[in-house]
Amino acid sequence: MFYQMYNCFIWLLISATIFFGSFVNGASIRLEKTDSQPLKRQSVVNKQPALSHPAERRPSWGFYAHQQINRLAVFTLPVDMMPFFKKHISFLTDNAVNPDKRRYAVVGEAPRHFIDLDAYPDTSATTLPRYYKDATDRYGADTLALHGLVPWQIQLTKYQLTEAFKQRDVKRILRVAADLGHYIADANVPLHTTRNYNGQLTNQQGIHGFWESRLPEMFSTDYDFLTGQAEYIESPQKAAWRAVFNANTALDSVLRFEQQLTDEVGETRKFGFEERNGITAKVYSADFSRQYHERLRGQVERQMRASVKMVGDFWYTCWVDAGQPDLRTLANYQLTDQDQKEEVAEKKSWLKRLFSARSED
Repeated sequence: MFYQMYNCFIWLLISATIFFGSFVNGASIRLEKTDSQPLKRQSVVNKQPALSHPAERRPSWGFYAHQQINRLAVFTLPVDMMPFFKKHISFLTDNAVNPDKRRYAVVGEAPRHFIDLDAYPDTSATTLPRYYKDATDRYGADTLALHGLVPWQIQLTKYQLTEAFKQRDVKRILRVAADLGHYIADANVPLHTTRNYNGQLTNQQGIHGFWESRLPEMFSTDYDFLTGQAEYIESPQKAAWRAVFNANTALDSVLRFEQQLTDEVGETRKFGFEERNGITAKVYSADFSRQYHERLRGQVERQMRASVKMVGDFWYTCWVDAGQPDLRTLANYQLTDQDQKEEVAEKKSWLKRLFSARSED
């Protein structure tokens, strides 16, 4: 009885954080598998123990940044695609955060947002296969899930969107396109490519939400998002991996500059308090944020730009690979009241599933 009550309390706390906390500070949390949620098999790649705090953070781009990336990607599309995507730009923007909202309720969703490259002894194509089947043959599905699946998930979602275009299924096109934009944006976040995803291994706890939520919210209005028109991708698989490795090259600067600045200004000047939606929250101070942003020399802007361009490129590639169906006729489709009710009901179901405290063993 005590265990059940404890589980309910934990999941209630998590659900409240997911659906309300993200709108307050742009951060989100990831529930790691604990002793009550054992993996079927432990990692055979890295002998270091998996982190096991019951509510460890594995954030994603803040809601604001995800929504902006999807919205801006629409404007990279060619004229044959623009009427359809422009008409549904609000849907693509609003639903850019769906994968984050459901990853605590849908089994198997959580690993789709990241990949811990440093969990593998070697990330060459020979050692870490770029195709999912080859990778599972080498390491096993559980090990891959433990260390993240984002490049493989991008490949899978790309295929799903291509099929949706072929079938001219408007609702599926919109939903999968929004999801694909989310995973692509996640792949371009440096802290999504490491086990030290929130600075927890270097005493920099909170840096994840700082980099991907607070900085874009404070400074992105001054960013240049003119990326040019979407282009066809000859090898989506290579593009997904290239994004991950490019993001990973920026990781050293993300961590090192934050630590240097902290050493210089001290903890008391590092944080401040702001009121949002009637809630007073501890945040990185405006001055600390500005100095850190300056030291990064446009890094956050570059990664957001890369995300916008990549999302547009993938949407365009899926459409071309589907035979370039006439989207002008599909643009006339209007989501019905029933469609909208089903969307609302599904999102509510994600919240309800949290209270079941379902085990993944």
